[in-house]
Amino acid sequence: MSEKFSDKALDATDLTILRLLQQDGALSSSALAEQLSLSVTPCWRRLKRLEEAGYITGYQANLDRRKLGLDVLAFVQVSFGVHGGELPNRFEVAMQAEPRVLSCHKITGNADYLLQVVARSLDDYSQFVEDVLRQMPGVSAIHSSLALREIKAGSRLPLAP
Repeated sequence: MSEKFSDKALDATDLTILRLLQQDGALSSSALAEQLSLSVTPCWRRLKRLEEAGYITGYQANLDRRKLGLDVLAFVQVSFGVHGGELPNRFEVAMQAEPRVLSCHKITGNADYLLQVVARSLDDYSQFVEDVLRQMPGVSAIHSSLALREIKAGSRLPLAP
């Protein structure tokens, strides 16, 4: 009796579940059901379908990086001299494994990749650039922009009403 979602098969209740979980991923099924005016079992079934269909990819707590001593936030453009071969793949694997890299995107434009990196200090960030990025074969240019002030940060996606 496992209903599958087709593309764009989300109804208003599904969107509300996603919206509520983006606001508070720790909501229990019973608390979620109460906010939706549903009984717990149908709410739980919807939640499991959303997870199985890949709409929900995981749950995590949002942490304050500054309270954890990560005072530097950098956006780093990385360019490669040669775009073919195995070097870009090796770079991507290395960035996935690097805990200071919050996100890594293959992009269009002057650079090949855009990284979001956190560090404890400017010295710590400098060490990351020297020990990690400059040691990657194929990297031809690194351009860093340091965040002076964070205006908005988050990962909540806009959901249609």
